[in-house]
Amino acid sequence: MGKRFIDACKNIDSTKLYEPNEALSAVIDNAKAKFDETVELHVRLGVDGRQADQQVRGVCILPNGTGKSVKILVIAKGDKADEAQKAGADFVGAEEIVSKILGGWLDFDVCITTPDMMGVVGRIAKVLGPKGLMPNPKSGTVTNDITKAISDAKAGKVEYRLDKSNIIHVAIGKASFGAEKLQENFDTVMNALVKAKPAAAKGQYIKSVSLASTMGPGVKVLYTIK
Repeated sequence: MGKRFIDACKNIDSTKLYEPNEALSAVIDNAKAKFDETVELHVRLGVDGRQADQQVRGVCILPNGTGKSVKILVIAKGDKADEAQKAGADFVGAEEIVSKILGGWLDFDVCITTPDMMGVVGRIAKVLGPKGLMPNPKSGTVTNDITKAISDAKAGKVEYRLDKSNIIHVAIGKASFGAEKLQENFDTVMNALVKAKPAAAKGQYIKSVSLASTMGPGVKVLYTIK
């Protein structure tokens, strides 16, 4: 651990559960890197992700965006490709783009496609899947409404889903946003997670919540389902 990280840890009481606004203020105060650090939300859920009926996955649009410039790839043909160009997609293509991806190109953050192209996109599932880039109807990235999908992505749409440890990891903005805007983004994600609770989940649903900046220590958050 670096000196800056060790010093930041001294400012955090690891035994305390902080109110969300206090936690965000602490995270911002400790975000002292030479770049604008991302603020990350980590939520451990009381579900068993190995069970199909206890999966938690979805999307929400952060009211204040992510602070990140998003490069959008649309895999489509004909009128839908033209629509993607007009809507502001950074890259548009079909089979030739798939071949480019198979060759190692991954210079994009979001991949959107139309249902009729899923057979083609399936060829790169093993490449996109591990990177979290595979289009999925549940995340709104497999759709015929290309304009809306692009608009949502640029507006700050984030996807959440369980990892193998039943934890959700979501970036909720930049430290430069300030506590108020980050609080609004935090509330949006947490409300979405609560609404996404599987019917099969039993017992305590929100096990733990923590916030951290890219280079800073985690801050435990006191969160009560409203």
